[in-house]
Amino acid sequence: MSTIQITRGRVIDPSRQIDEITDVWLAHGRILAVGGEGYDDPERVIDASGLIVCPGLIDVHVHLREPGNEEDESIDTGAAAALAGGITTVACMPNTIPPIDTRDAVEFIVLQAKRARKANVYPVACVSKGRRGEQLAELGQLVDGGAVAFSDDGAPVANAALMRQALRYARMFDRAIMQHCQVPELTTGGVMHEGLWSARLGLKGMPAAAEDIMVARDIRLAEITGGRLHIQHISTARSVELVREARRRGIADVTAEACPHHFTLTDQCLESFDTHYKMNPPLREPGDVEAVIEGLRDGTISILATDHAPHAPEKKAREIDHAPFGIIGLETLLPICIKALLEPGHLSWPELIAKLTVEPARLLNLPNKGTLRPGADADLTLIDPLTPWTIDANTFASRSRNCPFHGWSVRGRAHTVIVAGEVRYQLPQPPAAAALAQTTVQ
Repeated sequence: MSTIQITRGRVIDPSRQIDEITDVWLAHGRILAVGGEGYDDPERVIDASGLIVCPGLIDVHVHLREPGNEEDESIDTGAAAALAGGITTVACMPNTIPPIDTRDAVEFIVLQAKRARKANVYPVACVSKGRRGEQLAELGQLVDGGAVAFSDDGAPVANAALMRQALRYARMFDRAIMQHCQVPELTTGGVMHEGLWSARLGLKGMPAAAEDIMVARDIRLAEITGGRLHIQHISTARSVELVREARRRGIADVTAEACPHHFTLTDQCLESFDTHYKMNPPLREPGDVEAVIEGLRDGTISILATDHAPHAPEKKAREIDHAPFGIIGLETLLPICIKALLEPGHLSWPELIAKLTVEPARLLNLPNKGTLRPGADADLTLIDPLTPWTIDANTFASRSRNCPFHGWSVRGRAHTVIVAGEVRYQLPQPPAAAALAQTTVQ
């Protein structure tokens, strides 16, 4: 593998409290040094002037649809979309066909990711066999196959006894249970958030209480078992407060993630009956959006994730009652976070990058990811923080186009993405700009 010197970039590494203009050296797929001396004659020099250089971004909540729904996405296309979004590592959910509930299924994901040779892909395996919520999966076998966490995402673990058992067993392997917090009896048949707009539109609602009740239950179960609980796609004000209360009480192994759509959009978007705004958990009210942002500001919510959920266009084109839940998000994560969190001053660059690097790596037990520590994996994202552009879902690397941010004017995007010491993505440039770049990138 080549040796690379990345020069004159603003290096931000929250894992080591680094934020300075300096160089980064890579060799043999590892971080060699930040600042100081590397090789006298590197094989490649990348001029990062005006760019942010940080550990490769990590998305802990991605649906890659393979096996079973490759018309929506595949491991190859999803990993390519991740790179285009500046993401070097994704954790893929197990709600595939068949579900990822056996060691063979886990190993299939690992093998397909190696074949794709794009972003790193780590499988999250099922909590229960078949995702049916009845019998615990063989967690030890799943870990041996390469599972980094457990989830029945798309379906909550509704049985309290099973959830308690899962938290206890997963603790043996130091793995987190990633829970889709929702009381099924309160949400069955729902299309959107239950409130003023669902009443106006005549659509069946999904009450905020359905999430709040399950979050409260699972925090208590985590407390009595000592297990690691991760709240996926948190969306309600009360749920944020419950996590905040848990952390105040010292329940350190309870974490939560927020998705861009839940701190930028509200249930009023469904006024258009556009299925690109149909997701689960649903878009909530303005007060919930404000609470999620405050949770990100004060550290209650430690992770940002996309819940990238691709669906082929013909599926989303169905009437709203029958269209599937979900939106894509890998290629819009950075610009939407910049627009909604950085520009208003809710987060600083180091705070934002921490929620996309070191904190996700900690959740997934990936000590050599999310850091620029010498010896760590040479996964890096170089971000152009200022370039303006318009989001166009039709140009995405993802196989699907169900993006609610299509047409938004934004700034900032991934410029260069390095995985295992190899440049695997560079922002396409106009011919004139590309010719100029050759004078600074050898």
